[in-house]
Amino acid sequence: MSRQSYIFTSESVSEGHPDKVCDRISDAILDAFIAEEPEARVACETFATTNRVVIGGEVGLSDKAKLKSYMGKIDEITRDCIRDIGYEQDKFHWNSVEITNLLHEQSAHIAQGVDARADKDEGAGDQGIMFGYATNETPALMPAPIQYAHAILRKLADARKSGAEPTLGPDAKSQLSVRYRDGQPVGVTSIVLSTQHLDEAMTSADVRAVVEPYIRKTLPEGWITPDTVWHVNPTGKFVIGGPDGDAGLTGRKIIVDTYGGAAPHGGGAFSGKDPTKVDRSAAYAARYLAKNVVAAGLADRCTIQLSYAIGVARPLSIYADTHGTGNADPAEIERAIDRVMDLTPRGIRTHLQLNKPIYSRTAAYGHFGRAPEADGGFSWERTDLAEKLKSEI
Repeated sequence: MSRQSYIFTSESVSEGHPDKVCDRISDAILDAFIAEEPEARVACETFATTNRVVIGGEVGLSDKAKLKSYMGKIDEITRDCIRDIGYEQDKFHWNSVEITNLLHEQSAHIAQGVDARADKDEGAGDQGIMFGYATNETPALMPAPIQYAHAILRKLADARKSGAEPTLGPDAKSQLSVRYRDGQPVGVTSIVLSTQHLDEAMTSADVRAVVEPYIRKTLPEGWITPDTVWHVNPTGKFVIGGPDGDAGLTGRKIIVDTYGGAAPHGGGAFSGKDPTKVDRSAAYAARYLAKNVVAAGLADRCTIQLSYAIGVARPLSIYADTHGTGNADPAEIERAIDRVMDLTPRGIRTHLQLNKPIYSRTAAYGHFGRAPEADGGFSWERTDLAEKLKSEI
């Protein structure tokens, strides 16, 4: 029997966090290539520090001449990302940052394992394990601590970008410790919020006066009590933010990107990877399946694990865990999953419509728990498989 009363903590980081700046650039480059060619191959990594962005990795288009011309667009894509995030600091400014592009053509040895042949289905782009998770504790079927930690930062970013809060800077982190009773979230025991501010004269108390109303509007009514402990900019001033304050790398916020530590993670990052890479596409598929299991009423909580080998199309294993909350045998759920969805890399991409330029928007505030969008963005958040899964049990 799992614990029913406890405190669990998750953190989020804003789009201006150094690692998230890098995730955004990598995913924007991915979107540009996929917009040109839906089957483009991209594995793009970004590093950012004071006055400098370095981009490396492998890319591939079927038209080699077009690939060469696209390399010339990397600089513009990078500057547009930094400008949209909001960086105009002396030592990290979208217009003056030095950009080094080290992208090159995809390795033929990797491509041979992934490309489909007449006698063989398209294989997975790498080996590995991927996890998906869902829980009925929030409407989005996400763990409450990470869902609300994201929501706080999105609300503050909207206020900053709208001009409502011009003293806030792009770099921020939030952290919520949520109290659970009888397995459900009921309140917040502590709130940690560190945000960059542009006015050097602001104190921690001044910053709290700006952000507290937004936090209170974001959290469910009654969750903040007189006993809730607040830590707003606890170290004092936070004026130097982003890559000038701390170097950033693509793929370093994998727990922020997923379930805030409430569920396992296979270890692979998402941003900058095209959907032939199962690190990304199979993690999306696992979330989709777990969410549909919960939406179908087959469990209150569900973890799905998938595993793959490079160059092999079908998953090596499918594992379901309902954490003692299930209304069906997990082994039956596993068999049902195998029947209702093609979990080969191409099957996942087709079912979830992943060969679209939909990835820049995933680079901050979580890849999961978002509303599905009309153009195919966050398609893995749909619950359209629930009835079919239920009928297979």
